[in-house]
Amino acid sequence: MILASIKLRNFRIHENVELKFAGNLNYIVGGNGQGKTSILESIYYLCTTKSFDAKTDSEVVRFGNEKFEISGEFIGLTEDEVRVAFDNIEMKKFYLLNEKQLRKSSDVIGRFPVVLLTPADHAITQGVPGQRRKFVDSVISQASSTYLKILLDYNRTLKQRSSLLGKMREYRSTEMMNEFDAWTEKLIETGADLIERRIKFISEFSSYVRNSYYRIMNEEEQPRIDYYYLNGFKDLKVKEHFTKLLKENKEDELRRAANLVGPHKDDFIFTINDVNLKTYGSQGQHKTYQAVLRFAEFFYLKDITSKTPLFLLDDVFGELDAARAHKIS
Repeated sequence: MILASIKLRNFRIHENVELKFAGNLNYIVGGNGQGKTSILESIYYLCTTKSFDAKTDSEVVRFGNEKFEISGEFIGLTEDEVRVAFDNIEMKKFYLLNEKQLRKSSDVIGRFPVVLLTPADHAITQGVPGQRRKFVDSVISQASSTYLKILLDYNRTLKQRSSLLGKMREYRSTEMMNEFDAWTEKLIETGADLIERRIKFISEFSSYVRNSYYRIMNEEEQPRIDYYYLNGFKDLKVKEHFTKLLKENKEDELRRAANLVGPHKDDFIFTINDVNLKTYGSQGQHKTYQAVLRFAEFFYLKDITSKTPLFLLDDVFGELDAARAHKIS
């Protein structure tokens, strides 16, 4: 899959820009503040309907304007014209594929697989568990629309259950308890499915991580990813154990008005030679691991989707020694 061209209108500092790309490798060069990263961000928008940097769409509208628009042409097995537009007055975003508006943002994910490696990836190996869950969920979601649907369903269930827990902190009725039990059943159903799919993914993805790591380090270091789920549970009977934990934590959840158990609390542990990377890794090792995860993502998505993802790299060689930087490049 190739992005042949892109047009930006009132996006970040770009008022009206059109770029055409070569088939394989493209460099975007320029001084600081000239909008190089913004171009990568616009490409990411086309592939995912969202920014990798801004929290809201309003943030990327060019100062003094009311809306932005990005359009691009993808060439692969088919030729597709894509357009995403946002109106800051109406607070509405539109995504059109070949001039047909798509109803949901989730309909876009995976159509044009994209991999992004930026300095912000330090959060994956050095940040909180939520950053690692976000990485894993994003990779699987691009490869599997079924997983994305289950993830969205689980998050909706979690939100409804959380809202009900907040109300029950002040007052509990039989009707509310029945509703709470119903949301708990839904949480178990979707949550167990998520965990089982994550287990399968890590089993498959680990080989891609090892292969990418060895190409940089020549097997000098042995990487591994461990999936820590349901408070360290290690068994195939995920649904049964999830049910058991929720029963054990029910009163605590009601008292604290919080969802305390489930895949939204899980973590992924990265190690090198059985040593925890987050705790003991050097900056060079962190940077290498971050690059490896993205290269593994690229090859994994390529194999699973039968599409060659776009690979966006933004200023990734800082803090790497010359040998590692040369092998990554």
